[in-house]
Parts: sequence; C-alpha cells; structure tokens
Amino acid sequence: MFQNFTLVVMGILGNVFAFIAPLWIAVIFGVVVGWAWKPKWAIEPNTYDWTSFFKFRVPWSNDSELRNQPGFSVSSGSASEGEKGLRGLVTEGDLQNLCKLVEEKDGGPAWIQMMDRSTPTMSYQAWRRDPESGPPQYRSRTTFEDATPEMVRDFFWDDEYRLRWDDMLIHASTIQECEITGTMIVQWVRKFPFFCSDREYIIGRRIWNAERAYYCVTKGVPCSSMPRQSKPKRVDLYYSSYCIRAVKSRKDDQRTSCEILLFHHEDMGIPWEIAKLGVRQGMWGAVQKFDPGLRAYEKERDSGAPLSRSAKNAKVHTKVTADYVRSLEDSTSNLLEIENRDSSDKPTGRNIPKLLVVGGAIVLACTLDQGLVTKAVIFGIARRFGKFGRRL
Repeated sequence: MFQNFTLVVMGILGNVFAFIAPLWIAVIFGVVVGWAWKPKWAIEPNTYDWTSFFKFRVPWSNDSELRNQPGFSVSSGSASEGEKGLRGLVTEGDLQNLCKLVEEKDGGPAWIQMMDRSTPTMSYQAWRRDPESGPPQYRSRTTFEDATPEMVRDFFWDDEYRLRWDDMLIHASTIQECEITGTMIVQWVRKFPFFCSDREYIIGRRIWNAERAYYCVTKGVPCSSMPRQSKPKRVDLYYSSYCIRAVKSRKDDQRTSCEILLFHHEDMGIPWEIAKLGVRQGMWGAVQKFDPGLRAYEKERDSGAPLSRSAKNAKVHTKVTADYVRSLEDSTSNLLEIENRDSSDKPTGRNIPKLLVVGGAIVLACTLDQGLVTKAVIFGIARRFGKFGRRL
C-alpha cells in the first residue's frame, strides 16, 4: 500500500514538474532575452530622442535640415553644446504643428464653441474638442484693440511681469536659454483650487517670426538638471502654443488690433471631466485679467522701465517668410506627434515585461489545460512575475 501511495505521489509530482517546467523555462528565457536586448527607448524613456523614433513623421526635425528649405534664416553666431541641445527641444516639426492648428488643417476633430464674450477693448472666443485619446483640447481667439503684435508677444512671454497679474502663477524661473534661437527652458509652479495641489511645469519654448506674425511654441520638456520632486507634482504632458498677428479693428476696419490664437491641453493628473468643469467655470474670470494687465504693461514700457530677462529673450527669434509658413500649412506630411508621457515617476517602458508575462499566461492557460485550478495557478505565477518584471 505504501509503495502504491509513493508511486501516486511521484506521479503527481512528475505531472506538476512537467507542467511547471516549460513555464519556468519560458519565463527565464524571456527575462534573459529581454535583459540582453534592451532598446534605448525602454532604458531611458525620459532622455531618448523621440523625434528620431518617429523621424518618418517629421518633415524637418532639426535646424540643419531646415536650413536647406527656402525662407529660413537665423542670426549668425557660434553655439555652445548646451545651446545646440536647446535647439533640438523645440523644432520645426512643432512649428508645422502649430501652423496647421492655426489654419485648422491638422485633421483633428471639429471644435465645439464654449464661449463668446467681449469688453470695449477686448473680445474672446473659446472652443473645445475631445480627441480619441488624451486630455481635452482648447482653442481660443483673443483680440485686443489698439495693440501691436510685438507688445502682446512681450506681455505673454514676460514671466517676471506675469507673476504680477496671473494669480495662478506662484513661481517662474529661467533654467536655460539659447542666445542664437531664443529657445528657453523655464520652470513654472501654478496653484489650483482646493481640490488640486500645486503643479510644476518644465517648459521648453521658442518663437518664430513670419513677417510680424509670431508663432510661439511652449510645451513640456524633460530636463535632467531639474529632478522630479514629490511636491509640487510635475505635469509632463503640457502644450500651450499660440500665434500673434495684426488684424482689422472692429471700430474702423484698420489693422490696429492684435489677435492671439491659443491652443492648449495638459494632463494635470485629475479626471478630465472634473478638469473640463473647472475650465468652464473659471475661464472668463481668468481671461478678464488679460486686458488690464496688457494696458498696465504698455504704460510701464512707455515710461522707460527696463526689460526683464524673459522680455529681452522674446526679441530673439527665428525669422521665416510667410511663403515658408504657407508651405508648412499645406504640407501633406504627417505632423510631429506631441509625446504623451506617463505622468508617474516610473517609465512606461518598464511595464512591457509584465504585459508579456500576463499575456503569455493567458495563452498558456487556454491551451494547456481546461481546469480552473490550472488556470488559477498560471495566473498567480504570472502575477508574481509581473511584479518582479516591474521591479527590474
């Protein structure tokens, strides 16, 4: 009897080993192969040059390629290694993206109007759309009477002065700037209502001048010199770019007014429906501060007040022709995709092993055995290895 019991136990153990061994071999093989073949985008997702990953989608991804295009010019001078790095943060792909947004040729969903308000010296219209993926996107048109594009450009670029009229901005500093192209990296900290803590933004920005039409790109960028802190929470996905240009006045039909077309979206880490509600409720209150802030800024400039560092930087830009801008608008090439990075501290590339293990476990459970116990064992092992893979 004891001998029969031993044979039964040995048979069970043999079956268990025969069942588990292939799984262990597959997992170990996958770990070894995955560890040996690590693409750079999975190891260093925050520092990888994603424009090279999507290079077939970018018409001109760097300045050297753009110099061969007609209508391009930039001030001469030698650039340091740091400045060369800055020039790659905000590229001509971003300019093309903004040009297509301005002319509504980006191929995105239709815009839904949210607001149409005005004062004697300012008018404001706003639209929203919800893309298939990503946060809600906003478009607005603000028109200032009796204002020049240069004054409006300096007003919105001047971080030092913005601290005086923008109640939501509580900190602004310049991290790095390029004296050749005017590209900047700046840090913002903004406060939000009681349900949302302060948010930090690391922003790359640059201006293109197309015959007094100013295309201003500002977006979230990585910055190795500014490590992520637990508080305030950093917003990685941020895009807020605009075009400033002269338009006809509603008073006398002369081109004495200035229009700013803004395109904005960001992922603050809160539910998008709540974010949309907050934007809808607070939009006009925030916009109303634009006009008195601009008029006070004009008076201060007229009095001879010295320019701030960021206002001086607004005068350093890349000149392009109107024909060149039209060529970008009409280009059939795909736009530069705005990178949607995970707002958590963990790079997204490190979740791939977990997906592979769990996916393999599902296939294995459906093909090797139909028993519920067997499937439970496989899913339990897969869950453990998924956690292990995430720690690698």
